Amino acid sequence: MAARILVVNDTQEILELFRMLLEEEEGYDVILSGFPIQQIKEIEQIKPDLIILDLILGDERTGMQMLQMLQMQRSTATIPVLVCTAALQIVREQEGYLVSQGVHVVYKPFDIDDLLNNVKQLLESHEHISSVVQEERKKHQ
Repeated sequence: MAARILVVNDTQEILELFRMLLEEEEGYDVILSGFPIQQIKEIEQIKPDLIILDLILGDERTGMQMLQMLQMQRSTATIPVLVCTAALQIVREQEGYLVSQGVHVVYKPFDIDDLLNNVKQLLESHEHISSVVQEERKKHQ
């Protein structure tokens, strides 16, 4: 079963590029959103294996707010996040937080191979964490 990737970006061309790269060329199941998702229930319904998130949507830091919301909920805290942004200043300001949360950052304009390597690495680490969590749950039943 193909990994499911949620891409959140307010630029239609970028969303289309991600769909082409990740779905058509790499075979992932890609869900696109042109605006930040405000409700955890929506994320839980999508069940993404990875979220690719821009920090600035419109003129606001709503991507950062979405990231913090994801990290604060048990049901979404373990979903890996790849920040793909041109907002160097915000990333520098939030670097300690991003690193502490295991968030990878790819700057726009990005190298396609660099992006795909980050996607693959995050998905592999998520699969490993998921299988460890499942093993732990079996032990305690």
